[in-house]
Amino acid sequence: MTVSPLIWGITIVVILALLAFDYFFHIRKAHVPQLKEAAIWSAIYVGIAIVFGILVLIYGGPTMGSEYFAGYITEKALSVDNLFVFLIIIASFRVPREDQQKVLLFGIVFSLIARTGFIFLGAALINSFAWVFYAFGLILLITAGNMLKPDHGSGEADNFMIRLARKFFHTSEHYDGDKLFTIQDGKKVLTPMLLVMVAIGGTDILFALDSIPAIFGLTQNVYIVFTATAFSLMGLRQLYFLIDGLLDRLIYLSYGLAAILAFIGAKLILHALHENNLPFVNGGEPVPVFEITTGLSLTVIIGVLVVTIVASLLSKAGKAQTAINNARRHAVSYLDLGYTADPAERERIYNALREEERQIEHMEPKYRNKAKDVDTIRAQVAEAHRQHEQYLAR
Repeated sequence: MTVSPLIWGITIVVILALLAFDYFFHIRKAHVPQLKEAAIWSAIYVGIAIVFGILVLIYGGPTMGSEYFAGYITEKALSVDNLFVFLIIIASFRVPREDQQKVLLFGIVFSLIARTGFIFLGAALINSFAWVFYAFGLILLITAGNMLKPDHGSGEADNFMIRLARKFFHTSEHYDGDKLFTIQDGKKVLTPMLLVMVAIGGTDILFALDSIPAIFGLTQNVYIVFTATAFSLMGLRQLYFLIDGLLDRLIYLSYGLAAILAFIGAKLILHALHENNLPFVNGGEPVPVFEITTGLSLTVIIGVLVVTIVASLLSKAGKAQTAINNARRHAVSYLDLGYTADPAERERIYNALREEERQIEHMEPKYRNKAKDVDTIRAQVAEAHRQHEQYLAR
């Protein structure tokens, strides 16, 4: 189905309006979103994506509709995996809790821009060179293999762009609210807020290299690729605050995503063989192979994600890892006086730390003692208790 320029224009205006609404009504005033706020707006954005998918199903037909939902679910799952890296970058730059929303919205906007560029580039390559399906399939298979490595998700915030910025520009050590520049010793300097946005932007480009081949493996309809990608990014900021602290619980997510990417990579290579025109493969003639349908793709994607999430949530090792990692994170946040200026937020962090400790106390020692650097974590937690007692004694 060919999408008219009018529909394209309306879609782009709606997406820009949603981003503008997010900024002016939620981000402009720095604050820490409550769980209820994050849950409501996450549900709203998912609802918008589903309603849009139903419209595609009605006006575009079952094939186009199923391609959209397959693409949306895949991109949403990959975006959750991206949140792991966002969490690492934000923590390493010690971004104040109340200013993290602005960083995340920038990441979403930059990601949308970067992925849109990759989408049109990918579409142009596919239309010109059939062998691109082989390349995309190989990229996804390699990515799937990398996801199985133990150090997957241990992203570095101090990337090349950050080192370059620090070398050639004056940067301050401390934040000045959510400002990108501040005055230090009478000179205008960069703040860490600008650097963390650069780090998020740099990782977004790497994410696009994985996600765009994945969705092109499900559909070559550029409108569906664009909208599924855009709506998967909408609400990612709210989702961050909703599942923050539960991300570590999804201990098998990387395995599930690896299986999905490997499946889509195999689908792309099978499609490439079916459309083959490379002279050194079957004499340049198409190869009669089984082609995976969109319906089968959607079934496999949903099935793998359900199994992955259920297995993660039921895992005793997953529960232990989540509680211990959260306890460490809350202790470090409490000890970092630059983390937030809001006394209520600091009290919330301490209460969250106590809740994680209560969960850890009821766990079997074999799971509780598996954590890395367990002695360091215990020392951090003890120091957080000591400082809290001093605070109450004032």
